[in-house]
Amino acid sequence: MPIFQYKAVDGENKVRKGIVDADSPREARIKLKRESLYVTELSEARKRGPRRMGLSGLSGVDAPNKARNEQVSAVTRQMASLLSAGIPLAEALRMVIEQAPDQRMEAVFRDIREKVTQGLSFGDAVLQHPAYFTELYSNMVKAGESSGALDKVMARLSTFLQSQARLKNKVGAAMIYPGIMMLIGVVVVSILMAFVVPQVTQMLRAQGKKLPFVTETLIGISEIFRGYWFLMAVAVLVGAILFNVIVSTDKGRLAWDAFKLRLPVFGDLMRKQAVARFSVTLATLLRSGVPALQAIETTRTVLDNRVLSGALKTVHDQILEGADIATPMKATGQFPPTVSYMIGVGEQAGNLEEMLERVADAYDEEVDLATQKLSAMLEPLIIVVLAVVVAGVVIAIVQPLMELTKVRR
Repeated sequence: MPIFQYKAVDGENKVRKGIVDADSPREARIKLKRESLYVTELSEARKRGPRRMGLSGLSGVDAPNKARNEQVSAVTRQMASLLSAGIPLAEALRMVIEQAPDQRMEAVFRDIREKVTQGLSFGDAVLQHPAYFTELYSNMVKAGESSGALDKVMARLSTFLQSQARLKNKVGAAMIYPGIMMLIGVVVVSILMAFVVPQVTQMLRAQGKKLPFVTETLIGISEIFRGYWFLMAVAVLVGAILFNVIVSTDKGRLAWDAFKLRLPVFGDLMRKQAVARFSVTLATLLRSGVPALQAIETTRTVLDNRVLSGALKTVHDQILEGADIATPMKATGQFPPTVSYMIGVGEQAGNLEEMLERVADAYDEEVDLATQKLSAMLEPLIIVVLAVVVAGVVIAIVQPLMELTKVRR
């Protein structure tokens, strides 16, 4: 359905701007007139670059990003409040449209509302916009609609989205300071090698004296850096492109994800983060009324590691053959034994959701501790490495200067 941008005047002679979905300009004017808006300008949304402003591109293959996730989380929380207050779904969607943070989000919810009013379920409607809504989101909404507890599911979904964003940002936030230190160190060393060292070494060579081995080594590195920096940059760029090409394949991504899990410190942290995400996602889906097999299949999509996702696929297939969840999970060897044990206890006691939430809380705390330890370990390590590099450069320059001073005396 086309999207029209309008400029209109309301009953209080205030200028209103926005967008409206309609089959034709005439229908758009009729819709706006019903809302007591008198149109002064109306035009169909045009293309912007490769996308059309409006719905084009929103229901395509774009992956959800951080900004969209934050918008979806806020809108989900708002809809949960509206539905809890007894407001019908269509009316709640209309109120969300009026308070949409931007035109693209407004266009998405106008399309969703249009499809809902035409008889499509809310869960199926949101699934047509994968740039904003995931399969997990759709499944939880469907479960809420079928159980008649959509307001509670939306509230639970909002909390889940917030916890997922917080968990995902923990590691990144802990790496900001070490990353900045490393970047500054690389810039400082590069400036020394490209500008400072050549000027000093040129003066030393002009004396005609034999230079120490450390100084000669430094000069050689500096000359390589200055003479071949372009080739080095091209090599790094080509390497990055080849890496992306390899990782984009199934075998390459599987090998890379397996390598990441085997890293001494980072691997353990990634596994704990994945376990926390798996546990809270599965618990939220089960509490929302999603069947166990479907919940496990959906949970696979939130794991960013092919090895762990493949392990869950094995668990899913074993459950189809009549097994429980804990036994095949333990057999994969990809999940900590404690997780399998607690899931087994939860299955036997009939409180699997509660056990999964306990696992999620426990590993959430472990992720916090692990990121703090990693940050505390990296900061002094980076300082020591930079100090050694800078000290080596200083020694290589100062040593011949001192020898030259002694000769003059």
